[in-house]
Amino acid sequence: MPGPNMSGGAAGAGVDRRGRSRIIAGLELSPPLQPLISRETIQAMKPSFAKPELPKSGAVVVAVLEGRKLTPGAQMIDRAAGGAIARAIAASRFKGGPEDALAVLAPAGLSATRVLLLGLGKPDKIDAQAAERFGARLVAQLQNSGETEASVIVDSTDGTGLGAPEMAARIAHGARLRAWRFDKYRTKEKPEDKPSLKKLTLMVADPGEAKRLYQPLDRIADGVLFTRELVSEPANVIYPETLAGEAQRLADLGVEVEVLGVKEMRKLGMGALLGVGQGSVHEPKLVVMQWNGDARAKDKRPLAFVGKGVTFDTGGISIKPAAGMEEMKWDMAGAGAVIGLMRALAGRKAKVNAVGIAGLVENMPSGAAQRPGDIVKSASGQTIEVINTDAEGRLVLADALWYAQDRFKPRLIVDLATLTGAIIISLGHVHAGLFCNDDELAEKLIKAGRATGEPLWRMPLGDEYDQAIKSDAADMKNTGDRAGGSISAAQFLKRFIEGDLPWAHLDIAGMAWANKDRPLSAKGATGFGVRLLDRFVAAHEG
Repeated sequence: MPGPNMSGGAAGAGVDRRGRSRIIAGLELSPPLQPLISRETIQAMKPSFAKPELPKSGAVVVAVLEGRKLTPGAQMIDRAAGGAIARAIAASRFKGGPEDALAVLAPAGLSATRVLLLGLGKPDKIDAQAAERFGARLVAQLQNSGETEASVIVDSTDGTGLGAPEMAARIAHGARLRAWRFDKYRTKEKPEDKPSLKKLTLMVADPGEAKRLYQPLDRIADGVLFTRELVSEPANVIYPETLAGEAQRLADLGVEVEVLGVKEMRKLGMGALLGVGQGSVHEPKLVVMQWNGDARAKDKRPLAFVGKGVTFDTGGISIKPAAGMEEMKWDMAGAGAVIGLMRALAGRKAKVNAVGIAGLVENMPSGAAQRPGDIVKSASGQTIEVINTDAEGRLVLADALWYAQDRFKPRLIVDLATLTGAIIISLGHVHAGLFCNDDELAEKLIKAGRATGEPLWRMPLGDEYDQAIKSDAADMKNTGDRAGGSISAAQFLKRFIEGDLPWAHLDIAGMAWANKDRPLSAKGATGFGVRLLDRFVAAHEG
């Protein structure tokens, strides 16, 4: 993707499947630091459910509604503490708003080490997202407090759209998402800087029902956290071969996984994708993942999802400025989201047939690298003049999109990519850009984004923008000018969609990575797209 400046035959891989060094053209490459994603990190913070009682240790978390109205759980704790909770609220600026928090340390009458009061706001505003953010906030408050365990008392609240079991499940989901951190390479971290919170118990009148509702959310979280891990890994650990290897682990969940190499892609005529990777010692890969969860489906055509997986993007010969280039390890976040989505669907046994395609390359400058001015032929037969080798993601997607359609004949196709810096100029870090040729598909994706807190903003397409990629030497060129850069990139992709097939392109460049804490994630990889697309898929399940 265009990087910090916001501008618009591969060699063999160096490590075998066992992590041993291999020699390529006289160059010995070391194995990655840690070739596999840490399961311990992904499984961190596994909430449990129990019936309400006065906690005997650790922190206790209770909700307060706007106007300082104590929930039944908060009233129970206040009575046990001899009114200390109400007095603390009265002496503070705590109002019970959705961002308010107040800690009362070791109140007399309780065995708890502290009581954490969190505002829930107005009852009619409490929905699944509010509950998830409540869970995330309690983790953010307690994670580095020294507390090792916490209990959350969850009540039914009049006027809300959630029962207590669903509220508990959603709080647990938000807590698990927020508790994740990428720390596997920190060897000298001070104990006081490490998260202390290890155990979280949701106390609710019907813990069995809460646990039942939580199970699919837990599997979705597995997918989100797996994506975050993949996106966070440095490029000496995650490159096309190792990322394909991580995707192959989905076979343990019943996903059919194939990995196409250079030889297979060359036979398929994927000159656009292969051209991007030809300057790297790491071979390009195309990962094909199939989840067949609905054998009785009347419509046998699968839903198709395609992800851009540029495991590191130097810009190639059109090299990026050095400042900020280290961030380009996350230029594979679209592929990471597709892999995470397939893990989520398989984990919760989604009753749907879905295909995930990830085009994996590393964009490097070398004597073998693609040059500005080169003309490549895509798998569709269309030719492309490469004006800027830093506009590489669309070349990868061109062949991956075509392959998904040609082989699987899907009923719709959605691609995800950290495609342009221009989308960040347009939408900041608040919305991902949505480009779509079908109004119904666009509305369903927007609705799913709204429901999961992963918002999309629809951007225009049109023949006027298509003129920007007209080439004098080939069928098209891979970039236009700076004006409308994210739109001309989408117009490029649209040329590889057959007929009237419903297609959507999500430009997630502004959402895949965060430079500050977000509601459900700490600074770093967000896993954006997994929850959104899982929700979208759920609407298509049989």
